[in-house]
Amino acid sequence: MTAPAQPAVLSPERLAGAYSYETYRQLLDQLMTEDKTTGNTQTTELTAYARLNIQRMERLDKKAEVLPEVQTALNRLTGTYEWVILTEGWCGDAAQIVPVLEKIARASHGRLRTHYLLRDENLDLMDHYLTNGGRSIPKLLILHADTLTEVTNWGPRPTEAHNLFLEMKAAGATHEEFAEKLHGWYAKDKTQATQHELLRVIEQMA
Repeated sequence: MTAPAQPAVLSPERLAGAYSYETYRQLLDQLMTEDKTTGNTQTTELTAYARLNIQRMERLDKKAEVLPEVQTALNRLTGTYEWVILTEGWCGDAAQIVPVLEKIARASHGRLRTHYLLRDENLDLMDHYLTNGGRSIPKLLILHADTLTEVTNWGPRPTEAHNLFLEMKAAGATHEEFAEKLHGWYAKDKTQATQHELLRVIEQMA
């Protein structure tokens, strides 16, 4: 007895309507000129945080480099995959991770193609990928290019950063305390943990 066919994660039309990295970044910049960010909630504090996130992304765009071992794994890929990333401009983890995802995809010689969807506009999809019951982002969905069926998924953050998040949540940390410690961790880590976790994912795809 054959197993039932795996359903596509999303339709080709929905995939085609996703943002590219360039148009996603343009959206964030345009909204910022209006003192806004993405998502359903708009506050002065959230906009200020989103402005810092744009600066973080710009820094990673300029300075982050794909690790040699990640490049070696990318060179071994034979299939083609769609990387669908659920994100928002106000999300601090997304600011630290999305540029790394894009760098890795661009180093894949066309084997990995990125597509960006806003979480709050795609809650039906997001709700299939909850983390401990929450809509945590960014979330990377890796799909077969021909069928749009799922290979695997990753996110919302590297394990060490997620453990830090859980510890601070249990301790009742404020948003400001959490943001300071989390972004300090990302700065010290210099994308290493994110890239090494994605390396294991890519090796399984090869």
